[in-house]
Amino acid sequence: MKHVSKWLFAAMLLFMGTQSASAQTLKEFFNSSEVPLTYLGVDFTHAKVFNDIAANAMDIRDRQFAAINQVIVNEPKKYDFQKALSKSSVTNDISFVNAKNAKIDAEKIIESGEVKEERLNKSTIESIIKGYQFTGKKGIGLMFIMESMNKASATASMYVTFVDLASGKVLLTERMTAKAAGFGFRNYWAKTIYEVLDDIRKSKYKQWKATAG
Repeated sequence: MKHVSKWLFAAMLLFMGTQSASAQTLKEFFNSSEVPLTYLGVDFTHAKVFNDIAANAMDIRDRQFAAINQVIVNEPKKYDFQKALSKSSVTNDISFVNAKNAKIDAEKIIESGEVKEERLNKSTIESIIKGYQFTGKKGIGLMFIMESMNKASATASMYVTFVDLASGKVLLTERMTAKAAGFGFRNYWAKTIYEVLDDIRKSKYKQWKATAG
């Protein structure tokens, strides 16, 4: 039994050491362009579309959400994550959010009447991230968790969220808003991701880096 106990103790130490070595910190992320970054896409599982009388909930879930995610990765020069986040390279993997978005209850996407745009918080974001299993992924993951898409104000709100992929821990999440523009549902709301990325490039990245130390 003593031999077994010693073996288990050694295994636990090895596991903890491996976890520690693979985990990433915000300080490492913001101070090195080489820390692996994976863009995970836009999670729409808690998003609400307000004041869009022409919107088709089934089409939004079955086609438009995936189309928004796809156009972002298809146009890297426009949606330039490397430049916005000062990284030498960025890997895209939107498969996780696509799988979640496909299971959304379409009846809950569109809302009318009183608009309550600020519905999520840090605890909600952490709960959403816990629902993902980033098996085999290393480094930092970046996910945009959409909160609201208000056609009347042409504004979207979302939480820009950085995750340690090895542990699934939320390292940083911040609510940001942006104006929508363009023709068609996909282009109209994808523009808000572009605007948020531009804000990150211009000011937010520097703020986050200063805070991280």
